[in-house]
Amino acid sequence: MSSTSLSSSLSESSDAASRSSLGVSEPISLAGPTEEDKRLSLTLEGALRGFGLFETNDESENRKEVLGKLTLIVKEWVREVSIRKGHSEHDAENAGAQLRTFGSYRLGVHNPGSDIDALCVCPRHIDRDEDFFGRLYEIFASNSEISELNAVPDAYVPVMNFVFSGVSIDFVMTRVALSHIPDDFDLLGDNVLKNLDEKSVRGINGPRVTDRLLELVPNIPNFRMALRAVKLWAKRRGIYSNKMGFLGGISWALLTARLCQLYPNAAPSTLVSRFFKVYELWKWPNPVLLCPIVDAGLGHKVWRPPAKHFNKDLMPIITPVYPCMNSTHNVLESTLYKLKSEFKRGHELVWKVEQGQEPWERLFDPVDFFSKDLSYSRYIQVDVWANTPKELLTWTGWVEARLRVLVGKLEQTTFIGHAVPLPASFKDPKSEHEHSLTYFMGLEFDFEKEPVLKSVGRSVDLTPAVREFTMTVMEWHPRLPGMEVQVQCLRWSVFFFVFFLIWP
Repeated sequence: MSSTSLSSSLSESSDAASRSSLGVSEPISLAGPTEEDKRLSLTLEGALRGFGLFETNDESENRKEVLGKLTLIVKEWVREVSIRKGHSEHDAENAGAQLRTFGSYRLGVHNPGSDIDALCVCPRHIDRDEDFFGRLYEIFASNSEISELNAVPDAYVPVMNFVFSGVSIDFVMTRVALSHIPDDFDLLGDNVLKNLDEKSVRGINGPRVTDRLLELVPNIPNFRMALRAVKLWAKRRGIYSNKMGFLGGISWALLTARLCQLYPNAAPSTLVSRFFKVYELWKWPNPVLLCPIVDAGLGHKVWRPPAKHFNKDLMPIITPVYPCMNSTHNVLESTLYKLKSEFKRGHELVWKVEQGQEPWERLFDPVDFFSKDLSYSRYIQVDVWANTPKELLTWTGWVEARLRVLVGKLEQTTFIGHAVPLPASFKDPKSEHEHSLTYFMGLEFDFEKEPVLKSVGRSVDLTPAVREFTMTVMEWHPRLPGMEVQVQCLRWSVFFFVFFLIWP
C-alpha cells in the first residue's frame, strides 16, 4: 500500500462510522485519526516495506494468471469426469466448479513468495478420492507448469500441494449437494452445508471464515495494514504457529478484526497500539467474538462457552460462521504464558514508539530464544531424522504436530513451571545424520513453589513425559525404518555456539 493509498484509507473514516455497530459490543472509541496518527501510520508502513512484505505488480499479476489457468483446468476436469459418469454433454458443460481463495491471499496480507490457499467447490457427483486425488492429480502431474506435486488425502483437511508457474498452492476440495455449481453460488449461506461430510465442512470452512471476517471489518485497508504488522511481529517473536500451541494466521486475523470493530475509525498505527493494550489486559478465557454465535441446526458441532469448572479452552478465539469453532484449541498453559508476555512487551514498545523514543523496527526485533538473559536455565532438544529428504519432510510434519503433546506432559511434571516451544527447526551441522532437523523448548523451573528443589538439589524427572511423547510419535502407523526421534535436556552452554549463528 503506497502512502497515497494509505491516505485514502484514512479518509474512509466516515464509511467506517456507518458500520460502527459491527461486533458483539459497542465500539470503545469512534475517534478518527489525528495528524500524528497519520504520521505514525506512514512510518509504520515504511517499516513494513523495509521487511519486504509487499509484492510487486508483476508478482501480483502472475498470481492472478495462475489462478485463471487453474480455474480452467478444474472446470475442464469436472466436465470430463461428468461425461465419464454418464452425464449428457450439455449437463457436463454446465456442471461447473468454482475456485475460492482464502487465508492470507484472500485477506490481502500475503507476502512475496507466500502460498495461496484455494478451495475447489464441486458438484455432488465428483468424488474426493477417485476424482480429486485420482484423475485431477494425474492432470496436474502431466502439466509442465506444475511441479512439486504432493497429495495428502489423510490430512485433517485433505489437500494437494504444488507449485504452479512459481506460485505455491495449497488446494482443497469440497463437493456440495448440487448437480451443478451456478456462477452466483453463495458460499456464505448456511444451507450450503446441508448433507456435507465433516471433511467437506472443514474444507469449505476456510473461505467462509475469511469472507465473513472481511464483511465484519469496518475499514478493510486499515485492517490489512494492522494485520501485516501483527503477523510480522508474531513471526519474529516466535509465537506464530497453531501446530505448536501458539496462534495461526486465522487467529491473528480474528484478533485484529475485533480490534478494528472496537476502534472502527482508527488509523493503522492506533490499531496496532490498541491491539497490544487490549490483549495484554484481556481476561482469558473470555472468548473473542466478531459476531454472536448462531446454530443453524444442521447437525454440525458449534463451539459453546463451557461450564466454568470444565473450561479446557484457555484462549478461545471463535470463527464467525456456522459452525463456529475455536481457532485456538491447541493453546497450552506455557504458550499462553508466552503470548501474554509478548503482548506486554509489545504494549511497552509501541508506547515508546508513540513517544518518539523508539522506531517501529524495534517492535519486530527477533526473539533471542537462546539468550542467557532469558529465564530458560534448561532446554529440551528434539532431534528428528530419516533416510531421505522426502521421508524427513513427512516425518517432521508428524513430529511437529505432536510437540505440543510433549509440552503438555512437561507442564504436568513436578517442579516444571513452563515449557515454551520455539516454532522453528534447525539443521545441526554436527549431527551424524545427513537428513535431520532439531527443535527446542525452553524450560522454566518453579523454584518459588518448591524451594526444596533449590535448597536440596532434588532432580527433576522428565522421563515419564519424554517416554510418553516418544511412544506416541513412534507408534505412527506410516512410520518407515530409519525415521527416528531423540529427546534430551541440555544446559544453555552445551549447544549455544552451535545454533546461535544459524538462528534466523
